[in-house]
Amino acid sequence: MATMKSIKPLSRPPSLHVTVQESLRGYIEDNGLRAGNPLPPETFLAQQLGVGRNSVREAIKALESLGILETRRGIGVFVKEFSFQPLLDNLAYGLGDSLRDVEELREIRRVLETGLIGKTIDLISEEDVAELRAVTERMRERAERNESFAEEDEQFHRLLFRCHNNRMLAGLIEVFWGAFYKASDFANLTNSDPLATWRDHHEIVEAIVARDVEKARTRLDEHYQGIMQVIEKNKQTIQT
Repeated sequence: MATMKSIKPLSRPPSLHVTVQESLRGYIEDNGLRAGNPLPPETFLAQQLGVGRNSVREAIKALESLGILETRRGIGVFVKEFSFQPLLDNLAYGLGDSLRDVEELREIRRVLETGLIGKTIDLISEEDVAELRAVTERMRERAERNESFAEEDEQFHRLLFRCHNNRMLAGLIEVFWGAFYKASDFANLTNSDPLATWRDHHEIVEAIVARDVEKARTRLDEHYQGIMQVIEKNKQTIQT
């Protein structure tokens, strides 16, 4: 077994709990610790850092909230498998009701999805296409009843890029999608013209089936332009 590197001593006394967090992060990185690997006991860490156990405990709790560590009761503290969920929660909370932030988030999503739609066309299977059509059909049924279909909308965008088999991409889409809806209450905003929203999704699928990259990209881009118009209308309503 390789010799473990020692934990780095603290270099800055101010903001002790933050400094302890940074030192613990450095220890994890320096030793190449991965999900499931244990950290030394709190007592050992406190001695190495020259701080009290409470400071170590606070730092561990903070890193738990970020999804970096997890405490297993009666066993110890372990490096946690990476998850976007803490980022999603913090991003949605941080955005609040800021429409400017929602606009910026929409732009990031637009660039991400339009840039990758060509690869989707190269990779997508008949099964994925069938599921996309089933989702858009449910959208149409809800739209005709003038109902919101936020859940189907989210499923659509996940299915659109599922064929990439890219966990990072899937996580980013989830982060952007969840934060966007929580921050903008977009599920309610889209009710202004649900049939138009359904039609956007329907035509994206048909362009994919036709293997028409430019049309698919254009339709996806126009879909996000429509979202921008909805946001602008909502801004004007709030300002007046």
